[in-house]
Amino acid sequence: MDFPDLTGQVAVITGSSRGIGKNIALRLARAGADIVVAAKSELSRDSLPGSIHETVSEIEALGRQALAVRTNVRDADQLESMVEAALERFGRIDILINNAGALHWRSIADTPPKRYDLMMEVNARAAFVASHFVLPHMIERGSGTIIQMSPPIDLRMLPGKTGYCMSKFGMSLLAMGMGAEVKATEIKSCALWPATAIESQATINHKLGGPQFWRTADILADAVGAILAANSEQVNGKCLVDEDVLSMMGVSDFEPYNCVEGGTPMRIVGDGGGDASLWQS
Repeated sequence: MDFPDLTGQVAVITGSSRGIGKNIALRLARAGADIVVAAKSELSRDSLPGSIHETVSEIEALGRQALAVRTNVRDADQLESMVEAALERFGRIDILINNAGALHWRSIADTPPKRYDLMMEVNARAAFVASHFVLPHMIERGSGTIIQMSPPIDLRMLPGKTGYCMSKFGMSLLAMGMGAEVKATEIKSCALWPATAIESQATINHKLGGPQFWRTADILADAVGAILAANSEQVNGKCLVDEDVLSMMGVSDFEPYNCVEGGTPMRIVGDGGGDASLWQS
């Protein structure tokens, strides 16, 4: 797939100090975009390697401009200040990717209220607040793309991770609702999720399978490129899966994305639909 030329465009990516967010940031920078790196980590740690400043340094090494903004996405004031800093530095925001996330895959009985609040604030609420502050500037300019990193609404995901799904499905509903609200404009709003497990700090720390079952984050970065290249009718208001988006753009060989040569990543996300019958045993 030919990645679109993003020269002159500015992307804001939350949670981009490491992992999937950093991978997407570097891919967009290689395509010519300048990047606002919005995350909380200013120092790298053994358990959470990577920082906003390291990401900025790698982007600048590619010949692009980057701005590190320490941002706790749970704080609406910090999100507003981050958007203001981006506009002051670059004068525009063309792309917003709400990638920051919190994960806790446990049953309802084993999910303390504080953990539930963390997921709702980092996932659903932060995505809404960041979109709230960025969207008016895109409407004024008449263009832009907002991507929520969240799954299709598939009720089969609920058992054992209901709280997490509530927070992530909230992001997906945001993408769908915003898509309807901006339908008459040139703004694109959608959600994006991997078909398989992706190598990241989350899959490593939470021991979600092993490398033979993972793909690299490159597949999500390329899927972002496909969304940016697509017309609004193809993606607007939709909850997309990386493999399907790339297939739409003509990609048929996904082996290069495997973490291990000859690995067997299994598709764990369908096309959703929210059929209530899925509640039934």
